Amino acid sequence: QVQLVESGGGLVQAGGSLRLSCAASRRTFSSYTMGWFRQAPGKEREFVACISRNGGWSYYADSVKGRFTISRDNPSNTVHLQMKNLKPEDTAVYYCAAGQSIDSLSSPREYGYWGQGTQVTVSS
Repeated sequence: QVQLVESGGGLVQAGGSLRLSCAASRRTFSSYTMGWFRQAPGKEREFVACISRNGGWSYYADSVKGRFTISRDNPSNTVHLQMKNLKPEDTAVYYCAAGQSIDSLSSPREYGYWGQGTQVTVSS
């Protein structure tokens, strides 16, 4: 079992920045690929970014590439999502997720553990 707790969401104006954090409970945090997903009202949950177990590579959705950066700190069991140049269309609940043996990095079904989500609202 891995428990994930997100923090850092809030209300920001378009063009602003936010940094989301996700704290994991498990000491084997470094054995999990970590991802961020988001879900806007009335829409399906969509992939945002993910990072490999040792942080050696990361992968982003086209919609956030160049604006968002995912990072992780294995000794402290945390993963972060730095979001810059935010747009109103980035408004959603953001979820942290953990998975092992992932074949499709952008598929929510591949991730077995999820946080409760944190709201990000970007005003125009």
